[in-house]
Amino acid sequence: MSRVVVAMSGGVDSSVVAGLLVEAGHEVIGVHMKLHDAETDAAGRCCGLDDALDARRVAERLGIPFHVMDLREAFRQSVMEQFTDTYLAGATPNPCVSCNGVLKFRVLLQRAVALGASHLATGHYARVDEAGRALSRAVDEQKDQTYFLYPITPKALARVMFPLGGLKKDEVREHARRLGLLTAEKPESQEICFIPDQDHAGFIQRERPDEDGSGELVDAQGRVLGTHDGYWRFTVGQRRGLGLSIGQRAYVTHIDPSTRRVVVGGEGDLWHHGLVAVGWVWHDRPSPGERVTARIRHRGALVPCTVEGGESPAVRFEQPAWAVAPGQAVVIYRGEQVLGGGTIRRALTDAPALAPEAA
Repeated sequence: MSRVVVAMSGGVDSSVVAGLLVEAGHEVIGVHMKLHDAETDAAGRCCGLDDALDARRVAERLGIPFHVMDLREAFRQSVMEQFTDTYLAGATPNPCVSCNGVLKFRVLLQRAVALGASHLATGHYARVDEAGRALSRAVDEQKDQTYFLYPITPKALARVMFPLGGLKKDEVREHARRLGLLTAEKPESQEICFIPDQDHAGFIQRERPDEDGSGELVDAQGRVLGTHDGYWRFTVGQRRGLGLSIGQRAYVTHIDPSTRRVVVGGEGDLWHHGLVAVGWVWHDRPSPGERVTARIRHRGALVPCTVEGGESPAVRFEQPAWAVAPGQAVVIYRGEQVLGGGTIRRALTDAPALAPEAA
């Protein structure tokens, strides 16, 4: 059997991964990533001191070596600063995509290889085929995390293991109980780990105290409807917190960082025919005209589409999709397999022209 490094967050999922790999006869090394100094020791949050201690106790229970890797500087540069910059650019960041794409499956994988490991294993709910070439959705559709994992390069994918991809969450907890792991009943972490109070606007203000984001709330014609104290407080599709009455439900439809204006409209203004994305990572690019599906938000519906164009292709939906948010990820699937993904740059509001034979 091979030497495998397990990324141990201190939660039940990664704990079970380590236990199952030990049972399978692998030489397992547990590694906990110290990512930031935020106070996060509370139910539903991760990466705090208690999590590091829990990970260490699980490693002791399993009789495996355990290390803590200080990745705070790398995390600040690749996740926290990008998070702030994206909001300041008028878009909505996805820090979990950045964390997986840069830290776990680049930096941590490099360190795993340096420890002589053949693979890095994590507690993500996803599947990799035996050849290490295809990334697919997890059996537990409610827990599937492939939306966050598309940045794993094909080269890195060959060294990755996702032992939980074929399990349901209740099965994972049962394994934890069977193995006698103290994390068996531990709550899941669902918050942004480096913002314990979940006030992202306050975080940005602390990070960039000299930035003035105040401006106007306007309609599509530029008529002023009100004011706000920071355009980074908003995201496309947001309804709450606007404090406006426009005769219908009001939603954010566009954010302009150059003017600090937040454009507001009705629900009908948020139906989009497609999108343009950048920073694509492809595992198996679809053929021109091939009918595939796209996911534009975590746990969002899979939308039938085609992918058209070159380096910054357009994703064209068969039917309009609601609230395409710049800065979020778009992930392309063929059946259960992840073909690739990128970062949404802008929505397409124009319907594609009909082909002559369909006109």
